[in-house]
Amino acid sequence: MKATWKGTVIAESEDTVLVEGNHYFPESSLNQAVITFSNHRTSCPWKGEASYYSLLVEGELNPDAVWYYPDPKPEAENIRGHVAFWKGVKVAA
Repeated sequence: MKATWKGTVIAESEDTVLVEGNHYFPESSLNQAVITFSNHRTSCPWKGEASYYSLLVEGELNPDAVWYYPDPKPEAENIRGHVAFWKGVKVAA
């Protein structure tokens, strides 16, 4: 699977975890050159508290476009160390 935004590869992996229609990529597959800070947080009743990263590609910011669960609840342990995408990030095989 490959995640892209604005024609730039954000992450690529053959080992994603599919949860609720979202492909979670290993955090090690992230293109660190386009990842930037976000202090956004949300909560999921069964996965736990999500943290976010923003994307910065060719001077354009996509705030909070990447999310992850740093300390997922036991039911979501399979996504520990993984990230997922939204806000226009395209995920395709």
